[in-house]
Amino acid sequence: MRASPFLVACALNGLAIGLGGMSPPARAADEPSANEPLGIALEGFAYPYPVFYLPLIRDGEAQRLAFMDVPATGTPNGRTALLLHGRNFPSSYWQGVIAALTGAGYRVVAPDQLGFGKSSKPVGPFSFDTLATDTTALLDSLGLPRVDVVAHSMGGMLAVRLARNVPGRVNSLVLEAPIGLEDYRFAVPPVSTERLLRIEGDVTADVYRRQLMTSYSLSLPESAIEPFVSLRERVKGSGEYPRWLRSFVNSYQMIWGQPVVHEIPLVRAPTLFVMGERDRNAPGRAFAPEALRAGMGDNAAHAQALAARMPDGRADVFPGVGHLVHMEAPSRFNATVLDFLNAH
Repeated sequence: MRASPFLVACALNGLAIGLGGMSPPARAADEPSANEPLGIALEGFAYPYPVFYLPLIRDGEAQRLAFMDVPATGTPNGRTALLLHGRNFPSSYWQGVIAALTGAGYRVVAPDQLGFGKSSKPVGPFSFDTLATDTTALLDSLGLPRVDVVAHSMGGMLAVRLARNVPGRVNSLVLEAPIGLEDYRFAVPPVSTERLLRIEGDVTADVYRRQLMTSYSLSLPESAIEPFVSLRERVKGSGEYPRWLRSFVNSYQMIWGQPVVHEIPLVRAPTLFVMGERDRNAPGRAFAPEALRAGMGDNAAHAQALAARMPDGRADVFPGVGHLVHMEAPSRFNATVLDFLNAH
């Protein structure tokens, strides 16, 4: 019998599989000093839980999809939550959410999509359909026919496409500060990949720090986002940094050119938008004509309007909070998510 992709992934990484289940892999080495370069798959950067890998093919190359698979620590309820990260963050930033969900009895699977975190970095064009196919392959490899999805930012766009492409796999859907609640093409003109490569390549630590604090309207202190700034700076020291940069830029082209807002009212799964009142994030705003910029990114209002058009949707807006809701208001976020999941 042909081995499943998951077993192959475990074998490739020297993991032992026994009849009693899967023995956890060794953790990553201790994190290097703050200034030491990192590989573009964050080699040497420790995640809060063991990391596994699923082999995939993209752009005619062998790739690896990294993911955490964390069992329930409370009384298991037989359900699995799938966490989908945003564009500027590795899946490790879900640590507090994972602890809350597993403590409440959920198994949690948190992948890094190809192009992000510890996963391989493809150099070809990105597609939400392809990311959804990769995510479905991961669920298949883990024997998970149906999951509850919690998705942040860009992950929300992926979650919508996943719920549309394989509706039977999504039991319920939590969209945390999703982008894509408007069609950015209506305000933002096309920007060439070569221009984006130059712009992103010139981003310094100070510029990136300001981008995260201001574009995301964060209520967090700068120290809370410093790990993400540090990761981006340290990856620049990798010999494969040009590959990372092209992969990152290609993900912007996907966000701009593959809107999901027109599909959101068609999602049948029960859906909860969890929005920060201050969140005005709108990818590509800097490229829009000045007269159109102010009208972009009214995300809380967009979420409320879209939820009203869905078969089973609602929106919860957190006052005084920006784009990183699960980090800015962790207790309320976790309680809200668990109440919603447990009701479905």
